[in-house]
Amino acid sequence: MPTPAPSTSTPEGPGSVTGVPDLPPFFADTFTSGYVDTGTLRLHAVTGGEGPALLLLSGWPQNWYAWRLLMPELARRFRVVAVDPRGVGLSDKPRDGYDTGTLAADTADLMTALGHHRFAVVGHDIGMWMGYALAADHPERVTRLAVAEAAIPGLSPSPPLFGSTEANNRLAHFAFNRLPELNEQLVSGREELFFGHQFATKAAKPLPVSAVRYYVDTLARDPEALRCSFAPYRALGETMAQNERRALRRLTLPVLAIGGGEVLGAGVGETMARGADDVETLVLPGCGHYPAEEAPEAMLEALTGFLAPYREGKDD
Repeated sequence: MPTPAPSTSTPEGPGSVTGVPDLPPFFADTFTSGYVDTGTLRLHAVTGGEGPALLLLSGWPQNWYAWRLLMPELARRFRVVAVDPRGVGLSDKPRDGYDTGTLAADTADLMTALGHHRFAVVGHDIGMWMGYALAADHPERVTRLAVAEAAIPGLSPSPPLFGSTEANNRLAHFAFNRLPELNEQLVSGREELFFGHQFATKAAKPLPVSAVRYYVDTLARDPEALRCSFAPYRALGETMAQNERRALRRLTLPVLAIGGGEVLGAGVGETMARGADDVETLVLPGCGHYPAEEAPEAMLEALTGFLAPYREGKDD
């Protein structure tokens, strides 16, 4: 197993392994928080486990903690790396660099710093955007890609402005989050209302109150965290142009596309089929937008089967 590069320091308190609520039993016996200097910025990653490397990329408005229910079992088979990407959680929060090309390069640099040349990727929501970019821009690095619950701007068809009420409720944040500055002015001091609404309306099975409170408090505690939560959406013009170019060179690696039956469903697989040749689609019945937290056992079973050839060295 590769030896991780030394962290500049080990964070403690809010956002680290020692400062989040309701972790699975003995979680801290396996996983540790660390800051990793990639050469361009400092990223926070939670790492642990034995086996080939597995990178976990969370979505908006979450952080590494979204994977907590899957991580202990995954760590029995893989060296798990759950990262706070640029602008998220305890990672650096620069003013720019939130297009998916830069975000993907950040995570590739992270895995290099940790000693992992080849790795599998699991991405949810914005993490799905990043996973697609990582597999497309760095095909020599990514062996398998599992994605969940997102459309990919520039790859998925754009929905109509005047769509159904259901579609509007699900997608309204795309336009709002791209606004300059007004977002922070409207949301600041009302983080519980804005982000709480996101979790309440997109989950078919309510997330634990403690988890929602943690996500909201993370964004409310630091104005820079709030600004950065909107940054990937403000960079969508650049990301969409990148994805239009990426679609011209289709992915050939195996892809697992997971959709919540109550939200995107088979649409995740339909999106990935527009840019990849080998796509397996899984729809989780009764699940909303947060499969790693709403249906962790089903998602873990799916990932275990999909990643088995990688673990057994058959993808090399």
